[in-house]
Amino acid sequence: MSKCRRNLLLATLVAAPLVATPALAEKLGLGRPALPEEIKAWTVEVFPDGKNLPEGSGSVEDGDQLFADNCAACHGDFAEGVDRWPKLAGGKGTLAAKDPVKTVGSYFPYLSTVWDYAHRSMPFGNAQSLTADETYAIVAYILYSNDLVADDFVLSKENFLDVKMPNADGFIVDDRPETEYAKFSEAACMTDCKKDVHITMHASVLDVTPGSDNADEEASAATTSDVQTAEAAAPAAEAPAEEAPAPAEEQAAAAPAAAEESLSSDPELVSAGEKVFKKCKACHQVGEDAKNRVGPVLNGLIGRTAGTVDGFKYSKSMKEHGENGLVWTQKTVEEYLADPKGYIPKNKMSFAGLKDPEDVKAVLAYIESQGG
Repeated sequence: MSKCRRNLLLATLVAAPLVATPALAEKLGLGRPALPEEIKAWTVEVFPDGKNLPEGSGSVEDGDQLFADNCAACHGDFAEGVDRWPKLAGGKGTLAAKDPVKTVGSYFPYLSTVWDYAHRSMPFGNAQSLTADETYAIVAYILYSNDLVADDFVLSKENFLDVKMPNADGFIVDDRPETEYAKFSEAACMTDCKKDVHITMHASVLDVTPGSDNADEEASAATTSDVQTAEAAAPAAEAPAEEAPAPAEEQAAAAPAAAEESLSSDPELVSAGEKVFKKCKACHQVGEDAKNRVGPVLNGLIGRTAGTVDGFKYSKSMKEHGENGLVWTQKTVEEYLADPKGYIPKNKMSFAGLKDPEDVKAVLAYIESQGG
């Protein structure tokens, strides 16, 4: 270390008040024990039982705007994730799948994990800039994006533990210290540890399992069986996408019927739809002055052939579905919004969808009331 750097370090140590943990202060004879208020300032982690949760509250409505300002650049307007940034919503029922989608709604066992991480570490590059109320609001919006609370929900310290996370029972207590650690110190068996050894199955990849003369045949058979099983399963998995567009004649017949049913005649339904449309307005407009944005205008939606709004650049998949006869009716909109990417694979809409048919009916009533 240079003389200048050493002198600077010594000057800093002399000038700065030294604070240490009580044990460290006593052991080294340096500084002083940290005061209770100093320790409390650093003890900010929130526990599953609500310990250290601060006073405050925040609504889904406020969280919507706060999320857009602080989180959407990485996590998307609807918490669906942007590029390779994490998804915070969706993934319900995927944990047992080959490619599980681990989000707040599908994976997190405790709401405290969401609150604590957002409050201490987010937004990215500006950590700990959110107030307690702002954090409550953002967490409320994330819950809403996962269909876990209603749009008028207000999260607070008082009702925090009332929120039930879908995967709360999906984790187990790590009992390895009691059940396994003792075995690690046992003397290892080095000879005659197992009397009989048999190969019970062969890997699909032919060169990884040594064994009998007919191993290659068995492995080949297993591979063929796997392929046949996959091929048999494929139609079922692809069924929603393949069956989505009904024949043009049926679609054409369905459109007038849907148009005759005036959903906008129910004021309560329209009012409910206005709230639901908040999920849509980031990308879509409707009404007299509506313009194409990230998504096309929704004027004249019911009865319209998919992929036909002038001036909007649709995905190839959406245009093909329209060319194959897909017409938007209450039924087809409901099916599409239940699983947008499954109904029309590779379409441009990143929104996770509306799972509740009543929400779809309500938002269609609102769109119709606005001239859509």
